[in-house]
Amino acid sequence: MRNAVIGFAAVIAASVPAVSAGAHAFLSQAVPPVGGMVSAPPQQIRLRFSEGIEPVFSNIELATAQGQPIQIGPAAVNPGDNTELILSVPHLGPGRYKVTWQVVSVDTHRTEGAFNFEVKP
Repeated sequence: MRNAVIGFAAVIAASVPAVSAGAHAFLSQAVPPVGGMVSAPPQQIRLRFSEGIEPVFSNIELATAQGQPIQIGPAAVNPGDNTELILSVPHLGPGRYKVTWQVVSVDTHRTEGAFNFEVKP
């Protein structure tokens, strides 16, 4: 009996990290791709996360490789999929760009990150 209780407690303890690991919205896919090179300028930046995100507290910023901010409107959560954040962008010329994002998941945990992509000449 004692071994069964200890075994049960070990199983419960081992499952706790797995539950807390899923408590943040992590970037799982990006279009344009992280570190990627595209032949045509993207019309949108699409970021997909590991869980749903809160639209009011989530945003994408875009800048040139030199850090010059690019004037854009607000990002929006896809109405059909709350794991995707979408940003329409103006025409981008050839060069490198930096995407910086901040999101708050539906369980209120904040994550942020940044990546570069390049538009070919």
